[in-house]
Amino acid sequence: MTTNPNPQSGSPDKEPASESQAAQNALGNTERAGTTTTPKAPEPQPKPSLGRLFLDNLWAANTFTVTLLSLVLAIVVGAVLMIVSDPDVLHTYTYITARPADALNSSWTLVSEAYANLFKGSIFDPEAFSGWVNGSNGWQAVLAPISETLTYAAPLVFTGLAVALAFRGGLFNIGAQGQATIGVILAALAGFLLPLPPGLHLLVAVLAGALGGAIWGFIPGILKARAGAHEVINTIMLNYVATYFLTWLIVQNGVQDPTRTDAISKAVDTSAQLPRLLGDNLRVHAGILLAVLATWAVAWLLNRSTLGFELRAVGANPDAARTAGISVTRTYILIMVFSGVLAGLGGSNMVLGSTASALTPLVVAQIGFDGILVALLGRVKPWGVLLAALLFGALQAGGNRMQSYSGISLELVTVLQALIVIFIAAPALVKAIFQLRAARAARLQTSLAKGW
Repeated sequence: MTTNPNPQSGSPDKEPASESQAAQNALGNTERAGTTTTPKAPEPQPKPSLGRLFLDNLWAANTFTVTLLSLVLAIVVGAVLMIVSDPDVLHTYTYITARPADALNSSWTLVSEAYANLFKGSIFDPEAFSGWVNGSNGWQAVLAPISETLTYAAPLVFTGLAVALAFRGGLFNIGAQGQATIGVILAALAGFLLPLPPGLHLLVAVLAGALGGAIWGFIPGILKARAGAHEVINTIMLNYVATYFLTWLIVQNGVQDPTRTDAISKAVDTSAQLPRLLGDNLRVHAGILLAVLATWAVAWLLNRSTLGFELRAVGANPDAARTAGISVTRTYILIMVFSGVLAGLGGSNMVLGSTASALTPLVVAQIGFDGILVALLGRVKPWGVLLAALLFGALQAGGNRMQSYSGISLELVTVLQALIVIFIAAPALVKAIFQLRAARAARLQTSLAKGW
């Protein structure tokens, strides 16, 4: 039998490998192994420019973009409603295929004039400015739109802060309307029943309004803390109680104006009225300054104080806050009391400011319920609430001029407010309509109360 002369070869038909070839093969294997175990580091990517980052964040689903686009959508839908509600403009659409210019021109004229009057009545009127320059009118006419906006916004700041503060603490305070009603009652009573010197009289009247709101906020707070009663039900019922109590009180002896037979109280003394900031011809008063101060105080309370930390902790997770040693019962009571104080100050603005000087069944209007919308639009943050109140005040002030000059119903302003809140409360809808990119740290959802 023939044996293989080279036992190291793999096959009798192949020549044995030389030492140099073996060394080269080993070196190649080592390089391949090194390439496999130590991958090449990726090249560093260049940093995007500041302009690129701005554009990327501008068209992302962040809070600012969604809020701004919600306003745009509300304006567009409002324009459609104007066109549909005007019979003359709507008639031009019956023959749009024959003369499309008629429908387009009439629609544009109606919508542009309406929104122009909305702007002129709330922010700036170019005609008034031109009249001031040529001497046909005074500077008061130039500042009148801003004055009206601030006048309407001042009480909304307080009621919006009242609702937002309760939200941050995990409570849904729908009782800002009732708390503002009790606040306006006590402020007015102190304003025309107490004979006090001017400075002290105003201070006492403002504090009386805050006290009335605090009392009306304490009731649902203690019921929530001690008995577990739902604050939504309690505050809704207390709204009715406050409204009917105001209606009954106005016609009582000593409160009703003796020279009148209708339901109206005595007028608040001038010594208890908030001073006007721009003279007697413009309605803006010192209540707007108190509103800004209250906004700063609430922001400091929530973000800088120990009580604010406890409040936010209870709002985020009451069980965890209780485990950490925070008194949830005490916090619930304080939340509702502070909310009532703010709402009561908003109510006192309605009778101590320039809106009214006496109690009537409708003296509070709807500032408590509007405060819920303001709080939602402001993302339940103090400075956001202030900006939202200014927007609502502008819509109200401009809506008056829009109704007078353009013949547009004032209820359309309420529709615009509702549409703004609807679109802001549905950020996914706005994101889908405008194809927004997802924001990295967007918090579009509203922090609603745990009990809602």
